[in-house]
Amino acid sequence: MKPMNIAEKILAKASGRDYVEPGEIVDAKVDKVMFHDLTGPMTLKVFEEMGGGSVWNPDRIVVIFDHIVPASSITAAENHVKLRKFVKVQGIKWFYDVGRGGICHQVMVEKGHVCPGELIIGADSHTCMYGALGAFATGVGATDMAATLLTGRIWLRVPEAVMVRYTGKMPRYLSGKDLILYTIGEIGADGANYKAVIYSGDVIRGLPMDDRFTMSNMAVEMGAKTGIVEPDDVTLSYLKDRVSECFTILGSDRGAEYSEEYEFDVSDIEPQVACPYRVDNVRPVSEVEGISVDQAFIGSCTNGRLSDLRIAAEVLKGHKVSRDTRLIVIPASQDVYREALREGLIDVLLESGAMICNPTCGPCIGVHLGVLSSGEVCIASINRNFIGRMGSRESKVYLASPATVAASAIEGRITDPRRYLKGIA
Repeated sequence: MKPMNIAEKILAKASGRDYVEPGEIVDAKVDKVMFHDLTGPMTLKVFEEMGGGSVWNPDRIVVIFDHIVPASSITAAENHVKLRKFVKVQGIKWFYDVGRGGICHQVMVEKGHVCPGELIIGADSHTCMYGALGAFATGVGATDMAATLLTGRIWLRVPEAVMVRYTGKMPRYLSGKDLILYTIGEIGADGANYKAVIYSGDVIRGLPMDDRFTMSNMAVEMGAKTGIVEPDDVTLSYLKDRVSECFTILGSDRGAEYSEEYEFDVSDIEPQVACPYRVDNVRPVSEVEGISVDQAFIGSCTNGRLSDLRIAAEVLKGHKVSRDTRLIVIPASQDVYREALREGLIDVLLESGAMICNPTCGPCIGVHLGVLSSGEVCIASINRNFIGRMGSRESKVYLASPATVAASAIEGRITDPRRYLKGIA
């Protein structure tokens, strides 16, 4: 029996087998499923078309309102009502309504719904974020989600794996967002199609969990099925007071095979910016400095966590947002918002001229609280910059770390954050 990598081991465990290999189709038992207010209505429609009835296990289902919260239209409000009724009828325990959770992926990890070694399916493409905790997590469409709600199982093709190692000394001004943008720029938006990307190396082992979440979140922007960091002491420390159930820690075998292997020395990497209209159109900040921005946005499932608000506050403290630019900040969850208040981060951000909004996806998908007009330019800490992503098809979105976004908000143009960070290495 050949050595297996962590993705193969999780799928073998989920399908009750000792061994799987890339290309095989497995019938796998799912540990958890998640859907939200945007994907939920279609999921329920397909669920009813399949015969409806009872879900396979209401305690293994998580429903989170986050994309259009609070409801911004009659349609959104009616969808919320439909989902609330479904949750009540099915006896689903883990339901996070308006004001009780936040952005779905942040809620899933911070509320302990993700454990190492699990197979987790979500009706959202950035479900792959949970791989930062050593799970195999991936997004699916409404049909697969409805079938999984009924059966607790899913067919999956075992993916090939890509190993990405990060070496060197990581400068303080760099973040997980800069690393993943650089990686996507090197590998390409379709460079890991239907593959499991495994992040490793001394740099990854030294990364805080928030940065790991960001990197796993954006694995899908390389076309990946999932993005995984193998569990270590950082993982266990994060899980300590969040997870009560038992879990199995899995890791890759020595000699496991990978379809590609990359190694990146991060020592001299600049802050990175992805330019319109592709996530892999990545440039060092020095090459794009000076481009005027109408809006700056810090938030989303990618970069709305507490450490993101801390670095933004560090950059913005003592400065004002440019009169020609608006800055919108959205904490990723109620818990993040509450802690940011305790630490005084919200005061710093408000004093700078930022607008703080309630936890929601909102502007990231161009539907709520910060939609762009034609001709406008936004620099944002989100995960995608496709045409029309944040509003008008005639707008432009640049992707960057929260530090770069905050610095750009101060100057009203894309700005290297290093001159606003004290004591950088």
